[in-house]
Amino acid sequence: MRNVRVIARLDIKNNNLIKGIHLEGLRKLGKPYDFAKKYFQSGVDEIIYMDSVASLYNRNSLNNIIEETSKNIFIPITVGGGIRSIDDANNILRSGADKIAINTGAVKNPKLLEDLSNRFGSSTIVLSVEAKKKYDGTWEAYTNNGREKTGLNVVEWCIEAEKLGVGEILLTSVDNEGTCNGFDYELTQSVSKKTFIPIIASGGMGQLSHFEKVVKLSNCDGVAIANMLHYSKTTIYEIKSYSIKCDINIRA
Repeated sequence: MRNVRVIARLDIKNNNLIKGIHLEGLRKLGKPYDFAKKYFQSGVDEIIYMDSVASLYNRNSLNNIIEETSKNIFIPITVGGGIRSIDDANNILRSGADKIAINTGAVKNPKLLEDLSNRFGSSTIVLSVEAKKKYDGTWEAYTNNGREKTGLNVVEWCIEAEKLGVGEILLTSVDNEGTCNGFDYELTQSVSKKTFIPIIASGGMGQLSHFEKVVKLSNCDGVAIANMLHYSKTTIYEIKSYSIKCDINIRA
């Protein structure tokens, strides 16, 4: 049985760690590296850095943060935001990231996923999906922090991305993000049933039982946590201890 990864998600704006609700109403919390270092020392499995304004300004400005993190934190680091070309990806990877997460660039040019996979390997490429539920019960993919509609059905988009060579999917429910009311379990379950690559559930964790529920209902491979960690509502140790009690395999 696979080990489920406990992942800290850090959304960044102008070199500050931020947090909001539905990816909006953002509040500054401090220096991203300080939080990442604390989570690493506490036993987190991976770190995700997302530049929240990269698409707006057509660039990713996290190089300094990535370099500092990779020198002192020895777990996989995924970086997303503003990646629109092989050169953009190469720049981030050379700064010390292990994986890149791409949303807007892939929506505008799906072939970019294939090109990136061929160049860097599928295990390096993560499709970042910002999903909102529609009135008919399906989900639409969004870009620009959940503001811009794409017209893409989330499940169909994930299937296509897998065929293009993506090695992993970061699946964020914009509706649930920051609410602490739990994940969109149906969303994660729907995608995991139709794809064969690792899924990271993101958006909505507010108590330890939400971790257990999303893992057992959706068969996801990782859980991205922000609010509960950033506001010290729980710790990595508590999450992992709880998971063991729930018979969930996690990394020691």
